[in-house]
Amino acid sequence: MNKRAAHTSGPVRRYPRLVKWVFRFFSGIAVAVAYFIVFSIFFDTPIEYELKRSTDRIEREYRKLERRYDTLQQILDNVAERDRSVYKILFESEPVMQSDGDRQRQAVFREKLEGMTNLELGTYFDRGLGMLYQKVSNYAAMARGQQERVEKDVAGALSIPAIQPVDNRQLTLLTASFGERVHPFFKTMTQHNGVDYSVPVGTAVFATADGTVRSLQTRGQTSGLSLVIDHGNGYETAYSHLDKVVVRPGQRVSRGDIIAFSGNSGLSFAPHLHYEVRYRGTAVDPVNYFFMELDMPRMRRLREISRMGMQSFD
Repeated sequence: MNKRAAHTSGPVRRYPRLVKWVFRFFSGIAVAVAYFIVFSIFFDTPIEYELKRSTDRIEREYRKLERRYDTLQQILDNVAERDRSVYKILFESEPVMQSDGDRQRQAVFREKLEGMTNLELGTYFDRGLGMLYQKVSNYAAMARGQQERVEKDVAGALSIPAIQPVDNRQLTLLTASFGERVHPFFKTMTQHNGVDYSVPVGTAVFATADGTVRSLQTRGQTSGLSLVIDHGNGYETAYSHLDKVVVRPGQRVSRGDIIAFSGNSGLSFAPHLHYEVRYRGTAVDPVNYFFMELDMPRMRRLREISRMGMQSFD
């Protein structure tokens, strides 16, 4: 009986001890895992620390290289811009950018030249020189034609009466405009074919365009001492009631030249200059031809001022 009890109590006593060791083993593993997790989260291993240092160093070097690349790119852009500027100054045109196809064609052409004999190169050169001479001749003829057209356009522009005949920068001297106005002596509405500038005797009068003095009238006319300039291209200008003329018929004048001095000659109400613009024999409004001297707002202002005076001076 005692032997059987002793035999059965041995394994029973060993089982709790085994469970306790198993529990301790897994508890130790759990503690080790938890320690590893905590340590890996808050602390770096030597290998990780070195890797981070290497990564930081690589990032710093990369940023330095980026800054150097930006600097070099700016330098290259400046060099390219200077090269384009020098090209435009020397050749007066924009530089031609070569594409990959152009480079390939140039390489093929170079290989072709390298494969030619001296005789073939001479023949090719003579043929190319002849074609180049023909192109130059054609371009020279075109340039002469363009120059003639430009000179004709410049002469046409200079023949247009595009400034005022007196110094009226303050826009205060134009007193009677183009159109129907009250005649100062007959007191009736008559056509006024020009504009009147109220200026004192002796005021300088300018040619409003390049031209030739066509005629000079004496003081016996109603317009008094006056002259007419033929500008070509159908344009003429007339200057009346003058006191003195400093040009003669047939004389060439340029825009801005002093041609006379204003006065009060002829049938004149007061000292003034009567100025007319004629196109193909028909009188036109001179105010429309002051575009070289006045911008559009000042021209509108001049028209408003001139329309206030309903009575002409002649």
